[in-house]
Amino acid sequence: MELGGLGSWDKKSTEMAVTSEVDEVGLEQVPDVIQNYHICVVKNRRIDSDIIAKATQMKIIMQYGVGLEGVDINAATEHKIKVARIPGSTTGNAVSCAEMAIYLTLGVLRKQKEMDTAVNRKDLGVPVGDTLFGKTILILGFGAIGIEVARRLRPFGVKVLATKRNWSSDTLPCDVDDMVDKKGGPEDMYEFAGEANIVITCMALNNETVGIVDQKFLSSMQKGSYLVNIARGRLLDYNAVLDNLKSGHLAGLGIDVAWMEPFDPEDSILKFPNVIITPHVAGVTEYSYRTMAKSVGDTALQLHSGEPFTGIEFVN
Repeated sequence: MELGGLGSWDKKSTEMAVTSEVDEVGLEQVPDVIQNYHICVVKNRRIDSDIIAKATQMKIIMQYGVGLEGVDINAATEHKIKVARIPGSTTGNAVSCAEMAIYLTLGVLRKQKEMDTAVNRKDLGVPVGDTLFGKTILILGFGAIGIEVARRLRPFGVKVLATKRNWSSDTLPCDVDDMVDKKGGPEDMYEFAGEANIVITCMALNNETVGIVDQKFLSSMQKGSYLVNIARGRLLDYNAVLDNLKSGHLAGLGIDVAWMEPFDPEDSILKFPNVIITPHVAGVTEYSYRTMAKSVGDTALQLHSGEPFTGIEFVN
């Protein structure tokens, strides 16, 4: 469902069954119809305070995924509307994003753009790429996605460093010590960056993390190291990344998210031969979409029946 994938229902007194109406609504139409619905499922769109104010029957706004940057949570709270995300650890989103992180990491190491050029030129045996084997990798943000990234990295014969605000969390897997060689907090990110050949950002975007991969951080990375971002584009300071690509301090950049979306194909950063980008599809797989769809359907049924909600995480 796109934004405006909105649902309403009626209870048939004879059958005691739920009939639902699910509509896909273009963004420009949402303000005119949102008052008719009880659930709004947001996908790659914004729900601002003006739209929320018109949602007079709305009970729940859900993100079709993990991030909630597109929803004005304060406005929803003011209008007594619950806002929920679907945890990536339960839907396959974290697994899908982790696989994309590996894909992008291998892509920059093996010089994907240069390989495409070589094929077009009918060249063989070039370019000379690099291996994951033997590398030290820093995972910034060891949440659901970071955990799955670490699991998939271990068989490559790498050393894994990771930062997390709270390592005593009950959500950490019991085998975390087998996945991570060195653990630290946000205060350790610069030291860890100096030890790593590759940095993979898996952080949530908030006021504290906007632009956290800035000139100070990039300067602390080894010359010739690689940066991969499958979280949110604005975690990276655009000008700092551009400058470090120009100087050659960064050997490569792999991103599934950008500073402005939709992506500008004429963006200067995309012109570098050592930069590869995918169109915000890390979590877009048949597996993750199927499981997220089930969570949405279950939520609608639970709201209708008054049963406790399962499979979603409320933020207000």
